[in-house]
Amino acid sequence: MPSNVAPAPGTGTSSAAGAEAAVPAEAVTPLIRGIAVLRRLTDADGVSSLSGLERSTGLARSTVDRITATLARRGYVRLDGRDAVLAPRLMELGNAYLAALRLPRLLDAHADALADELDESVSLAVGDQDGIRFIHQATRRRAMSLSFRIGDLLPAERTAPGPLFATEWGDREWARWRERRAADPEDRGFPAVPARSRPIEYGEDDRNDEQDRIGASRTNSKNGTDLTVTKGLTVRRDLTVGKSLAADGPEKPGAGRSARRLPALGDDFEQRTAEAREAGWALDDQLIEPGLVALSMPVREAGRIACVVSVVSHTSRHTAADLRDTLLPRLQEAVAAMERELRAAQHAESATPRTTAPSGLAVWTGASKQELGREFIESLARGLTVITAFGEGRAELNLTEVAQATGLARATARRALITLEHLGYVTAHDRVFRLTPRVLGLGFPPLSRTSLAEIATPHLTELSQRLHDSVSLAVLTGDEIQYTGRVSTSRVMSVHITIGTRLPAYPTALGRVMLADLPEPPLTELLPLTPRTITDPARLKAVLDRVREEGYALVDEELEVGLRSVAVPVRERGGRVVAAVNVAMHSSRRTPEECVAEVLPELRATVGRIEEDLWVAGRFRRVPRT
Repeated sequence: MPSNVAPAPGTGTSSAAGAEAAVPAEAVTPLIRGIAVLRRLTDADGVSSLSGLERSTGLARSTVDRITATLARRGYVRLDGRDAVLAPRLMELGNAYLAALRLPRLLDAHADALADELDESVSLAVGDQDGIRFIHQATRRRAMSLSFRIGDLLPAERTAPGPLFATEWGDREWARWRERRAADPEDRGFPAVPARSRPIEYGEDDRNDEQDRIGASRTNSKNGTDLTVTKGLTVRRDLTVGKSLAADGPEKPGAGRSARRLPALGDDFEQRTAEAREAGWALDDQLIEPGLVALSMPVREAGRIACVVSVVSHTSRHTAADLRDTLLPRLQEAVAAMERELRAAQHAESATPRTTAPSGLAVWTGASKQELGREFIESLARGLTVITAFGEGRAELNLTEVAQATGLARATARRALITLEHLGYVTAHDRVFRLTPRVLGLGFPPLSRTSLAEIATPHLTELSQRLHDSVSLAVLTGDEIQYTGRVSTSRVMSVHITIGTRLPAYPTALGRVMLADLPEPPLTELLPLTPRTITDPARLKAVLDRVREEGYALVDEELEVGLRSVAVPVRERGGRVVAAVNVAMHSSRRTPEECVAEVLPELRATVGRIEEDLWVAGRFRRVPRT
């Protein structure tokens, strides 16, 4: 990596410095820098000032401006004044990995069903070098609930899935793990977890006190503890709950007054891995933070671990031992069902020919370059598009297939792949390339919790600024609408409604476009709110039929005298209406005909952009409506 780009934290490895010094000659520097900016934005929870990006990346401000302008043109970030904000469209990079992986599509329903049955959070994770990354979360809504996100990276030694993945490590992986532990003693490279305590160095007097403590501990083995020495490290094993606690190693002869390291979380990882290899499951007893316990089992495909499924709870509900004794049989059944699903899918996929969809990248980048000039970095846009060449049925691609899928020249695609391989986002074997879990680190964690209201708000703001009228987003709750997003104008005469407000659905444009999507809309208690309110069920049903056919609703003074509104439905990927957007105004502002001619096209275009973002964000997760 160029010397003026600081290494990105959170990689979970300690070999970054070595990799930095060996950037391939054919690597695409703008792509390296653009990914560094995306990583900093991800670590900053999705938003950072441009000057903050300048400081954290070490790039010149002009370079940061060009990178963010290119990412904004691609729809991956939104420029909000002096801030850069990650946009939902960026999730298409992580979606490419998840689609190629297949596991979320095949196993998410199993994990969700298990979570519903056990009333506990259930997660799916994959290994990412010496860490793990979540690919699915089925969480329970409680006062104390799991806060990990899809794409979050955790150190393997502080999790239940970690020892299971480590059972397949070789000498190289163990060496990398030890190197990372030494280079990052507090796990600062893993922002998703609390830092572990820095190992303490102490002198002779403290050492004598510690030896006395250890000696006392050795005499207490009859009280439910056992002492085992592994690779020079004494581990105190709590036999009642299966929890490992690192104790101090044996005193070295002639140590004198030299300092020595106290134990830290994860020091017993090799022993836990050996136990997991023998047992076929693993426990996390508060290794990440106090109160959090988890039970994990591997899901295997073709003899290798495809992912690990975990049941996660809190000590107020289960101890680690109770979690194991109570839930392990049910977890084993769920894993067996998941493995059957993978075997059936593998058989079906072997008979399906692989296709690569052509891309209009060349036309798009050419137009963008012409519009933005030198502010648009074409090589950055092309390099990121290479990631989207992968997907369902395209988990492994050779150079020719990547070039065909992106529309790039082979030489251009090759340089992008070399760069992505250097950064750890693709691997290559026998001239075939695959995406790695690290792709999920490009914005997916902060964006994976984005709600529909958060997706819509920037688009509502733009529409309100263009039309100079109030714009709202609402969802249907029974026979009422609830406002979940709103941008108001500052007119003397304007519509004043706050987020959370509920209104009857039948006399509103927002309500009618959502009611029209229901097979049996609730049309009871139709009260006359104004002289123009439709209260006859048969007449209202005919209105809803027309709304369904035309794709919009216009309501004129039926909710309140002087209030006119036009609304369009928001549909999820499957076509179901999940919300609606309206433009509301005083009736003196525009006639109904002007609303249809002037407002409706703008409103439909805005909803189209909201739906595009929603479909990307909701491909592998449920987007909260509120």
